[in-house]
Amino acid sequence: MASDPVESPGFEPSRLDERVLTALQGLPGRVAFSGLRRVLRAHPESLARALRRLEREGLVERVDGGYRALVGAGSAPPALARDLRSIAAIDLPVATPPEVLLARLTGRWFGSLRWVGVVERPEERLLAWARRDGSDYVLLGIDRGRLKVYVPADPAGVSSDADDAAYELLVHAVDALRPTAPANGSVTFFAAPNTLLADWRPEN
Repeated sequence: MASDPVESPGFEPSRLDERVLTALQGLPGRVAFSGLRRVLRAHPESLARALRRLEREGLVERVDGGYRALVGAGSAPPALARDLRSIAAIDLPVATPPEVLLARLTGRWFGSLRWVGVVERPEERLLAWARRDGSDYVLLGIDRGRLKVYVPADPAGVSSDADDAAYELLVHAVDALRPTAPANGSVTFFAAPNTLLADWRPEN
């Protein structure tokens, strides 16, 4: 397996610190060290030093499951957390508590998708993944009994393969439901917000 591209250990500290802080602000919540390294394509030692510097400055704190930014409280949510485009939705089985399903998915790698962390939004908590090279964010959450998969809405920051990554995540999410999923569940695909393309129902 090819290793992830990384910056050299001698990468300029101040610039890396800024990029770390920007990434954590753009993914408000808890970002895993490995996810942050992948998103930034940073050398592990350089990233660890940057995080320690930011912790000493009171800008970042280490929490269970990763790191989060301590600055920017009260400001508008970052675009990645605010502007999302729905790709798919699936009705959850009534007997499946949302927290159980999220626990099955949290921290796991799926195909080409690598775990990034947990994104906290005012209305919901989202799990985040990215490609091995840090591209194509995909986010998953549960809202009113429906599991939803999103990609960032800003086309300038999303590759043409982002939707494919979302469908890949959906397949694994459905697999996580298999032990308890009823035969009449449904998956709905969207090309854009509120634009219905097709309904899929598993065969009996």
